[in-house]
Amino acid sequence: MRRKRRSKRTRDLIQGFIFFLSTIGTISCLIFYLWVFKEIDESLLAIEIQNTTARELANEISELTSNIEQLSRPDIITARARKKLGMVIAQPETLLIVVDKSVVENL
Repeated sequence: MRRKRRSKRTRDLIQGFIFFLSTIGTISCLIFYLWVFKEIDESLLAIEIQNTTARELANEISELTSNIEQLSRPDIITARARKKLGMVIAQPETLLIVVDKSVVENL
């Protein structure tokens, strides 16, 4: 059995169709590649922003902790109470207890 030869016109049409499909496929792949690259780039940027924010928050927490520790010292509390609130330190009171000698002897 002999096969029929393809004509030049049919062969050119098939080659043109293959070229058209490969061109469309290449362009589609490039568009897909650029889309994926853009998504990865945006994700990396978002991660970097989150890391920066986390570092800033950690720094702020350590500063606040340092301020809290400094303000919780008794001498700082006393100085602030005197200056800002106008408080004075109470003078200690002396209590005298008189005990009857007979009560002490009965113990």
